[in-house]
Amino acid sequence: MNEIDTAPDRDAWRADFEARVLAGYRAAGCSDPLARALLERVVRGIDDWTVATDGTGWIAVELSGGTGGTGGTGDDGGAGGSGATVGRIHDLTAAQGRPWAERWCAERGAERVEVRLTGGPGAFADYPLRGRNMMRAAAERPELPTGLTVRLLTEEEYPGWLAGEQAAYVADIVRSGALTPDQAKAKSDEDFARYLPQGYRTPDQTFYAMEAEGQVIGTGWVNHGFLPGVTFGFSLEVYEEHRGRGYGRAAMAVGEWATRQGGDEAMMLNVFGGNEVAMRLYDSAGFTVLEEFRSIDL
Repeated sequence: MNEIDTAPDRDAWRADFEARVLAGYRAAGCSDPLARALLERVVRGIDDWTVATDGTGWIAVELSGGTGGTGGTGDDGGAGGSGATVGRIHDLTAAQGRPWAERWCAERGAERVEVRLTGGPGAFADYPLRGRNMMRAAAERPELPTGLTVRLLTEEEYPGWLAGEQAAYVADIVRSGALTPDQAKAKSDEDFARYLPQGYRTPDQTFYAMEAEGQVIGTGWVNHGFLPGVTFGFSLEVYEEHRGRGYGRAAMAVGEWATRQGGDEAMMLNVFGGNEVAMRLYDSAGFTVLEEFRSIDL
């Protein structure tokens, strides 16, 4: 086995790494502006990564405070404030690189190792899946399903809706196995403060209620212009008592409609690990996996 040591030429590695990441996003159907916007998120803090090589491939690792790896916001997954020390494997092409990377993280006090993956799990198939970011182009002229109407959520309804969304977000993170309840609560508080700094009046956010047969059967929250040409569906929720009646697919159609209403061409969303029902729904609806978030506890 070749010896692994610090890479002598980070520039050569970075050019190769960025080319591979861009190719992965383009293969998933991203436009060039979108692929480059996604790449910008991937390389945040890249100068602080440790890059090593065994002469046959690369390893890029980082140690950080906070924790993430859920993919819950469609962003970099960082949760901050949770108190955990986390190792992240950003790149791995060296044949014997994974044991070295995991050992590197453990020796520096990491409690967890996380990866963000494009193009499938590869060498990390045994890491539990914590979340996926998925995307689909919206129909040019999507129509709302027959019998379903959509209206804006009122400002009076917002506080109750927000409390429910925060509780559901924490529960999803915990169910995925990514974080403890306390860590998930810290991530929830940070994410909602970041994405809704002005609450109901935060620009580019739309909150809506879906109604059928005179009842509110679910709600949605989307962020227009989240990335170039992309609306992010933070929440497309059908209430439990109305599930199993085809409203899940109807909610997907509403998401497409909302995407076009906001002037975007594609809808992106996250699904947490452990939510097999949602994953099957999104797969059958034609969503493409842009990236996966996986992690293990050390």
